[in-house]
Amino acid sequence: MDIPKDLVAASAAPLVLSILADADSYGYAIIKRVGELSGGELEWTDGLLYPLLHRLERNGLVASRWGASESGRRRKYYSITPSGTAAIADHRAQWSAVASALDAAWNGARAELRAAAGPREALA
Repeated sequence: MDIPKDLVAASAAPLVLSILADADSYGYAIIKRVGELSGGELEWTDGLLYPLLHRLERNGLVASRWGASESGRRRKYYSITPSGTAAIADHRAQWSAVASALDAAWNGARAELRAAAGPREALA
């Protein structure tokens, strides 16, 4: 499935914040986790993730620190801040409202089609 860029962009911050709410992480691991959570439907690149992480950090929603990887190389780890945790609740409410509206529109349209088809076609 080809998910439009605007939908990917709109879901990026809530996804990253939710991943970091589970545990501190670093760029490659975040990209990998997004792929896992989406069943491979979302394939992020560095060009999407790192500008987002920098913006979240500027806005006080995540913090970063340098640490060492298993191989000893320096790696930047990101963690969620209390403001980031609060932002998840806001994102959840916003996405819930959008999902409810879509569900109502899609189910309403389906019900209208059934009603327009008449009783015989509705049973099929």
